[in-house]
Amino acid sequence: MAVDTTVKSEVLDGDFKGDLDVNNNLPSRKDVNKVADLPVLDSSGKPHAFKTLYTPSDNSDTSRTLIIFIRHFFCGNCQEYLRSLSSSINSDVLKSISPPTNIRIVGCGDPELIAAYVRETECPYPIYADPSKALYTRLGMARTLSLGSKAPQYMQYSLPSAIIRSVYQGLKSGRLAFKGGDYWQVGGEFLMEDGEAIWCHRMTNTRDHAEVPELRRQLGLDGARPPLRKTFTSGIRRSSSQLRRNLSDRRKSWSRSRDRTEKSSPDGSMMEKVKEDSDGEERSENEEVNAEPKTNGAPIAGNGQTV
Repeated sequence: MAVDTTVKSEVLDGDFKGDLDVNNNLPSRKDVNKVADLPVLDSSGKPHAFKTLYTPSDNSDTSRTLIIFIRHFFCGNCQEYLRSLSSSINSDVLKSISPPTNIRIVGCGDPELIAAYVRETECPYPIYADPSKALYTRLGMARTLSLGSKAPQYMQYSLPSAIIRSVYQGLKSGRLAFKGGDYWQVGGEFLMEDGEAIWCHRMTNTRDHAEVPELRRQLGLDGARPPLRKTFTSGIRRSSSQLRRNLSDRRKSWSRSRDRTEKSSPDGSMMEKVKEDSDGEERSENEEVNAEPKTNGAPIAGNGQTV
């Protein structure tokens, strides 16, 4: 009982007292071989040996793989990270570098959530699940709830917005709401080549993924910051502005069309002609009533007859 209490206290202290003291020592080839046959699950729940993620297949010319371990499947921070990563390093870029490289993603939640995760992030890389967290543990990744003291470059949403999106996704998932994965578990990045790890980074807090420029440097690409992505809210603003412009243009078009119709349509012309004819008849009648009788200059008697 005393051991359990001590362990729990240490975990809680690590969770809420800033970044963890985690090293980035490379796992040895022996360490990698020990986890090579551990299973990861695809979106259908089918198991695959971990080594299949980084071992080249017969019809593949890629000998290097970047494996990214994310947190639970509802983590807004990790989702932002993958959006930034995929906007900066796409499949064409991966094929063009030497050696050609793959990217694989591993989460710690239920594999049934992978499809929804792909829709949410538009992640182009294959995603797998390790709900047992055996790989996380064996490869030295830590557990913490600390946010860290510095917001990462890849975050384009505010922290409150990311939290709200995460909660909403959990509620929307229904029966899978509590199967996103261990909220305390953090991940890391491992670059594998020829069956061994040649670079790694382990997260020290829940937002401490290796920044995208750092990944680009490790892959032999430039270290420039990735371009800003289009966000959901900015898309709404642009759509609203465009909608207002479209409505304004339509109103102007309808107004011009109505004016042309009134001036040139057969009905409009007939009504104007009828109105003109009616006005002409009234003027003629008034002129006849008010006109003096013609007498050729002869005086008129009191009975109205000409004298």
